[in-house]
Amino acid sequence: MSDGGLADLYQEVILEHSRHPRNFGPADDANRSARGNNPLCGDRVTIHLKLDGDVIEDARFEARGCAISLASASMMTEMVKGKTEEEVRDLFERFHALVTGKTEAEEMGGLEVLAGVKDFPTRIKCATLPWHAMSAALEGSDDDVKTE
Repeated sequence: MSDGGLADLYQEVILEHSRHPRNFGPADDANRSARGNNPLCGDRVTIHLKLDGDVIEDARFEARGCAISLASASMMTEMVKGKTEEEVRDLFERFHALVTGKTEAEEMGGLEVLAGVKDFPTRIKCATLPWHAMSAALEGSDDDVKTE
């Protein structure tokens, strides 16, 4: 597949997740939640996690934002279910390195479709906002996560 075809495929995956986000909506049985806000573009996200010990049993989100932010939250909530807190923190570190261009694209269960944001620095914050909110939820933080 040519680079243009791959870019088109990645764009389609992002649009599909933003139009039909997975795990969207409140979680009545969540035992950890955190809010994130990107004041530059207006993205807002709330991550809801249900932990059983240190395993994420369920992950949901509520959000208002751009396609990249919604797609990132949708893909993230799919990826973290069934993982331990340590596995999720490692995944976040690898994802952050990917979207900031500190590492080459690698197979990350679909998250690599967001690697292109590295070429648009203001969009990196859109892609990472849900992840920062999830980290805050894992830490039990009540403060809103901001990208500034």
